[in-house]
Amino acid sequence: MSRSIVLSNGELAVAIDDRAQVRDIYYPHVGLEDHVRGHYIHRVGIWVDNQLTWLSDPEWQIQVRCADESLSSAISATHARHQVELTFTDIVYNEKSVFLRRIVIKNASDRERDIKLYMAHQFEIYKAHGGDTAYYDPQTHSIIHYKGRRVFLISGEIQGEPFQDYGTGLANFHGHEGSHKDAEDGQLSKNPIEHGPADSVLGLYARYAGGESHTAHYWIAAAQTIPDAHELDGYIRRKTPAHLLESASDYWRAWVNAYGWSFHRLSPEQIALFKKSLMYVRAHVDIDGGVVASIDSDILNYGLDTYSYVWPRDAAYSALALDYAGDSNSAKRFLEFSKQVLFKDGYLMHKYLPDHSLGSSWHPWVRNGRSELPIQEDETAIVLYLLNAHYAHTHDVEFLESMYAPLVEKMADFMLMYRDPQTKLPLQSYDLWEEKRGASTYTCASVYGALTAAADLSRILGKRDKEEKYRAAALEIRDAILKHLWDDTEGYFVKLVDREGDVVKKDKTLDASSAYGVFLFNVLPKDDPRLAKAFETTVRRLSYGIPSGGIARYEGDNYYRNDRESAGNPWFVTTLWYAEYLIANARTEHDFDHVRDIFAWVVKHALPSGVLSEQLNPQTGEQVSVAPLTWSHSAYVTAVIKYLRKLEELGIAQSLNPTS
Repeated sequence: MSRSIVLSNGELAVAIDDRAQVRDIYYPHVGLEDHVRGHYIHRVGIWVDNQLTWLSDPEWQIQVRCADESLSSAISATHARHQVELTFTDIVYNEKSVFLRRIVIKNASDRERDIKLYMAHQFEIYKAHGGDTAYYDPQTHSIIHYKGRRVFLISGEIQGEPFQDYGTGLANFHGHEGSHKDAEDGQLSKNPIEHGPADSVLGLYARYAGGESHTAHYWIAAAQTIPDAHELDGYIRRKTPAHLLESASDYWRAWVNAYGWSFHRLSPEQIALFKKSLMYVRAHVDIDGGVVASIDSDILNYGLDTYSYVWPRDAAYSALALDYAGDSNSAKRFLEFSKQVLFKDGYLMHKYLPDHSLGSSWHPWVRNGRSELPIQEDETAIVLYLLNAHYAHTHDVEFLESMYAPLVEKMADFMLMYRDPQTKLPLQSYDLWEEKRGASTYTCASVYGALTAAADLSRILGKRDKEEKYRAAALEIRDAILKHLWDDTEGYFVKLVDREGDVVKKDKTLDASSAYGVFLFNVLPKDDPRLAKAFETTVRRLSYGIPSGGIARYEGDNYYRNDRESAGNPWFVTTLWYAEYLIANARTEHDFDHVRDIFAWVVKHALPSGVLSEQLNPQTGEQVSVAPLTWSHSAYVTAVIKYLRKLEELGIAQSLNPTS
């Protein structure tokens, strides 16, 4: 089950599923410690007419949306038989680590009735079972869950009155399902404390006239000590939850509308997705600068790990999109993150945790008895490409100077050294899909782009010797790409080459990243006939047998594949790459028609909340794999901004991109 909406302030991140249930709570880093971990649930239930139903019950008709201009939920839940309607507004407060829920409960019956709202909580603090404590705190009239330096204070009110009932207990241990079972009779145990695999429930009770609605406010305050949690709770009560909800919504409206965007001929739905995508990307930016690929923990159900890591590639594309959109601060902080995690020899590793520690990996340090670097070299290269683009946008010479010796020189010197003396291509590393080792077209193109960027940055700072050295190496790599990776007979760039002795072996798999890498990093001019042929071949063969639309990653891709009729599962990223290519080559208004069709396709396959997954079922168009995927959202943002830039460049429309 993917996440239908994610909310974050860079320190506290909360993910909600399609049943309006909290499934992930990360604190104090986005993507690092998930204190719910997906397999536990924060339930919401309604007791009415002597019967309790949790929102997980399929009788509830639920729709999870994201507000158009605020990183907040707009959730509706209706139970026709019970004649109850719920409306949620959820947000993470932008200034402090507080998750807030406003729930409007409506008695849709014409009878006067008692309706009880239950909020149930299961934690796995520090991502580890055991040693947790949950207790009722009379000092603040709240429930507190804690272990070590992680504290979660939970409270609520209805119509201004504090919650009336509570209970703590055990969950998923020695036959104990959880304290939510205690709510089935409409009364809670008021058990004041439990430890171990502890859970809790609180109840908000009210009498409703026929057709009457009441408003409940509920909050979770995250802190590292109980006194700090108490102080945060006092802050919430003084300011009032209603005020904090509105204040945080105002912040996001100001953030997403900081620039006067004009969207030429884009539909309201396409514009709304642009703004939601910006907010979803920003939600994955950690307070210490890392950009997490996804905080959807459900990938654990299908594999051995999550996407809650900082892949330098995914993060750089996301930082680039935010930079394009005017949020240069996020891009700057990610570049500082990259500087801090860079290995002394000048390369970045597979992936990292948001606290700068090394992430898990399946790339070995030895192969066939020989030592090798377990890297994807494009992840190093893309950071230099980002820095060059960041400087072009900000002209921040002071920041560039601070990054030159520890980042630019180290990375560029590594890429100079890490080359095959025979082919002049970069030495073997894993491709961007993390599967095959060799000199892939995409990686080689990215290294060309990175060394060109390093030369440009060296020129700006007057480092002529470095500029000449980096540019000469870049040109050698470009010539080698055209010699070894272009297949004139097939009309596309091959996936990779791998040299064994004097023999250069080609992997001729058609891969969408090959043409895109050559295009993005300017190995060839955008209108070069070879590039046109490569994109034509790529789109034709990698969209084969996909009635839902879109472009697969590469031929024979088996990742989450569920049929054999199609070229593979279409990805949002690869399909939007083609949109970028079309934009770059557009000359007339008519040339943008297909681009807008691709934008419409993206909107069509987004969740109602605007969340984009990694890939789609080729037959049904249903979302597949992790969601939201930051890279998918950043690809959409980037394509839209490039669309606006090109329209301005051609003079078709004016004043579209206020950040350029």
